[in-house]
Amino acid sequence: MSETMNLHQVPEAMTLHRSSLWAGRIMSAIVVVALAADGAAQLFVPGQVASMLQETGFAMDLTRTVGPIILVCAILYAIPATSVLGAVLVTGFLGGAICAHVRIGELGSQPEIISLLLGVMAWGGLYARDPRIRAILPLTR
Repeated sequence: MSETMNLHQVPEAMTLHRSSLWAGRIMSAIVVVALAADGAAQLFVPGQVASMLQETGFAMDLTRTVGPIILVCAILYAIPATSVLGAVLVTGFLGGAICAHVRIGELGSQPEIISLLLGVMAWGGLYARDPRIRAILPLTR
């Protein structure tokens, strides 16, 4: 009887793993697309982004510096071999963005919430698609 139960549990576990893998890929893709769009905007439409940087207390000419940093973070996160490093860098970058908005008194602002959600999605996507992360941070026993 135990063999019969194991046969029924294997496809369910594989389906769960497969759906978790795809959920992780989708979350990670959203993060990469959002970061790539932000990095591209910093490089190709610096005038629009510069005013937002200036509002948070940064120099307007930093768009040419911040854009490539965001793009490198997105690329490192997208490559499976460097995804953990990319997630750490993305988290640091987004944490800095959140901190900048807190500093100017915009607690709960749209950019701050988006940064928080992207950070959660970056690690959630990595957790769902990478068994090494699940081994380090087990949510269930």
